[in-house]
Amino acid sequence: MNTPEIYNFEVTQNNFNSIALMNSYKLPVFTLFMSPSIGNCVSLEKSLGTYAKEFAGKFILARVDVDMSPELRDEYEIKNVPTIKVIKNGDTVHQEIGMLNEDELSDLFKTFDIYRVSDNLRQQARDAHINGNTTEAIKLLTQAIQEDPSSTHVALDMIQILLDINVVDQAKSLFNKLPDSAKDSDIGKSIIGQITFKDLANNTEGLLALVNKVQANPMDFDARFDLAVCYVAEHAYEEALNQVFEILDNEHTYREGAAQELSVSIINMLEANEPELAKEARRVLSNMISQ
Repeated sequence: MNTPEIYNFEVTQNNFNSIALMNSYKLPVFTLFMSPSIGNCVSLEKSLGTYAKEFAGKFILARVDVDMSPELRDEYEIKNVPTIKVIKNGDTVHQEIGMLNEDELSDLFKTFDIYRVSDNLRQQARDAHINGNTTEAIKLLTQAIQEDPSSTHVALDMIQILLDINVVDQAKSLFNKLPDSAKDSDIGKSIIGQITFKDLANNTEGLLALVNKVQANPMDFDARFDLAVCYVAEHAYEEALNQVFEILDNEHTYREGAAQELSVSIINMLEANEPELAKEARRVLSNMISQ
């Protein structure tokens, strides 16, 4: 059985017609207008490249550096990058401006019937888990793995649920079996951070004991620091920041900057899902540091 060819091209004014327009009569062409000097462009290019590998032969990815091809930028009226224009039969049929997260990219590709059967099961599992039916979520993900055993996305979803219910050893075992590409993805890096904090929390006295210690002695900064770690392990990021900021408000140099470093780590973890909270936390931290 032949392996489908990956269609991922860097295109310019010279080859745009032959690669993008002509081939759009055969397959949808996802044209990414980007600048390599902009972080969101690079991130979206990476994500689209992953799709090009996963769905080889299903679509064409054409990457246009607007700095090197100003004629194409002007012709397609690109005002902001990154911008995705989907071309079919020579015409632009869809446009997305700005960064897209994983769910938004998945929805975009589904519009053009580019998806895995397991994606529907993943969504059902996610909804079940959010609604408190974790047993059903695990059942659905198990079915998804059977339907699509090569999907690292399903495995990552399963690992996340295992971490959420504190089955850490099993989560670690499954994560260690994943390829490096999955570990290096944004979700993979998030999971590495969660595992790290779960391990750190296991080496403390425990959340309840630490809450009692802080209530008994609010100036016990060691207890506050460990309590912040436990809160992060439980995804209670705002509570964790409150503990770290309390330390920094009283002792800027606590543990040679450990509290500041922890606060930055927490803010980075918040960035993807709670950007407003992350932004406010950065403002507070900046004010504390500048005092």
